[in-house]
Amino acid sequence: MKWTDDRGGNVEDRRGLGGGAVVGGGLGTLIIAAIIFFLGGDPSTILSSGAGSGSPRTEQRELTENDKKIGEMVDMMGKWNIITWDQVFKENGMTYTPPKIILFSETTQSGCGTAQSAMGPFYCPADQSVYMDMSFFNELQQKFGAKVTEFTIAYVLAHEVGHHVQTLLGTTQKVDQLRRSGRYSEAEMNRVSVATELQADFYAGVWAKRTDSDKHILEPGDIQSAIEAAEAVGDDNIQRRSQGYVNQESFTHGSSAQRKEWFMKGYNTGDIRQGDTFNQLLK
Repeated sequence: MKWTDDRGGNVEDRRGLGGGAVVGGGLGTLIIAAIIFFLGGDPSTILSSGAGSGSPRTEQRELTENDKKIGEMVDMMGKWNIITWDQVFKENGMTYTPPKIILFSETTQSGCGTAQSAMGPFYCPADQSVYMDMSFFNELQQKFGAKVTEFTIAYVLAHEVGHHVQTLLGTTQKVDQLRRSGRYSEAEMNRVSVATELQADFYAGVWAKRTDSDKHILEPGDIQSAIEAAEAVGDDNIQRRSQGYVNQESFTHGSSAQRKEWFMKGYNTGDIRQGDTFNQLLK
């Protein structure tokens, strides 16, 4: 992946600061978190249930040179997202407002509750912010079999920004209304969740296509690394690795094949209007 001089200025780096309350959810919460280790979604239920009493974290540390380089890279990627989505929204007669990107270590407070490393990167609609503990990428490589590159991080961030796009377009709110109505079974809501996540993968593909057309950031192997990351966090791969079998009815993010399919559809078309996963998957 080629670097540019773009910087967004919408990154808040909390990695050198003392965190929030120590999470005291216990082993059960950690097991659940491992099973649903994912890219994206509204984590408020798990986060809230996992936030227990504990003493506040006060230790601080200096960021290393590598830490600072990672922060600079994420800032650059954040700007790429701003430029691309601002243009997409303008083309469709809308105004884009970027999310805040928050880097943290171990635990921090979010608008959706206490954020912790075990949850992986996520988007919080309540404060319209993306939360990323960079240790997730070690887990992605060591536990879920993805080869992590700089563009892997770009894909993950683009997926989370895709959830922000859904919030700006009202999709997140509609899904939340369905969930709160109580009229739908868990299996039905799981299918809605899959459609939501695959659309965020589609948006990540749109972002990759359009950003490369503008900035020429892609190098050989970059798209493959994004595909590998998408496949690694497919529900079937996660379930097979965590519990030894696959239960399709419990999917909430889509299979590895689906995640690859929708990312590539976004990348091949570059057209946000081609990403109606809901009509295609909920017939």
